[in-house]
Parts: sequence; structure tokens; C-alpha cells
Amino acid sequence: MRPEEIYQRIEAKNWRHVWVVGDIHGCFSMLMKRLRECRFDPQQDLLVSVGDLIDRGPDSLGCLALLRESWMTAVRGNHEQIALDARASPQSTLWLMNGGDWFTRLTAEHAAQAEALFILCQRLPWILEVRCRHSTHVIAHADYPASTYQWQKKVDLHQVLWSRERLINKRGGISGADHFWFGHTPLRRR
Repeated sequence: MRPEEIYQRIEAKNWRHVWVVGDIHGCFSMLMKRLRECRFDPQQDLLVSVGDLIDRGPDSLGCLALLRESWMTAVRGNHEQIALDARASPQSTLWLMNGGDWFTRLTAEHAAQAEALFILCQRLPWILEVRCRHSTHVIAHADYPASTYQWQKKVDLHQVLWSRERLINKRGGISGADHFWFGHTPLRRR
């Protein structure tokens, strides 16, 4: 995979606010409620998801459909990758065991919509750099598996989606950017 397929850069100056949201996991209504509470304005604001839009919650299709919105972007999460892998092979056990059974319950029409949205998932970056006026923020699903961030640096993509090592082993921070935002691992507090 080429670096330009892995990384994407966003200039925050194009929006009033850039909001980052953790793993949504199909909880569309809960997300919409929180956006209203935060006074999110889809005309002026951008919502960035750390991945895992789908699986486990009641409305994975609704969450996937957010990828069509101009005010929403995301990085690839391990659940999107599991779904893409399952769609590409006859073996879908891993996806079903991790919440992908929602897809099997869709009507034919909704399944076709989901298939079209999975094409958008294939285009999701693995790492997103958000450049603000005075800071740089890096967003990935689970980790940026290096001690120093560098734009388009080759990294282990499996670790980008799956690693919990930084938290479990209390590994140090990452230099090269001001802030790093990850999902994947549930935490009681930040």
C-alpha cells in the first residue's frame, strides 16, 4: 500500500470547529444526541471519527451513511477492516463474532446500500493529520506505532488498527506532532 493511501491531511482552518469522536459502533442516535448537545453545526463544523463506525450498536448502517456527509470524515478502524475482509472472502466468522451480524439482518435494499458504503470504507485513510494554526493533531484508530510521527512514514498497519501495547505497557508518548487521538481501547477517563 502506498503512503498516499494510508495518510490524509486536513486543514482545520476550513471549519469553525473540528470535533473528534471515539468508536461509535453503530450508536447513531446517541451520536446525534451528543452532537446536538455540543451545538455541532454541519454547515461550519467537521466531525472526525477514530474509526469503528459499525458493529455492536443498533444502527451500523446509519453510522456508515455518515461517510456520505460533507461534515464527516473518519479513519479506518479494525471493525471496518474486518468487514472489508469479510466482504472480500467467503469467510465472515471473525466479523460475525465481533458484531457484524447486523449485516445479515438487512433487507436486500439496505444490504445494497451497505455494500456501496463499504466502497467508501475502502478509501478511508489509516492515519489523519489535522493541521491547526498552532498545532498538529494525528488521528489513528488504535495507535501510531512509532516513537516519532512523520508524514507518510511507513508503519505497521496491523498495529495502527489493533495495538493496545502503548497503553498496556505504558509506553511513552510520540514526538512529531502536538496531539495524538486514538480509539479502540475503552478507557474510564482520558
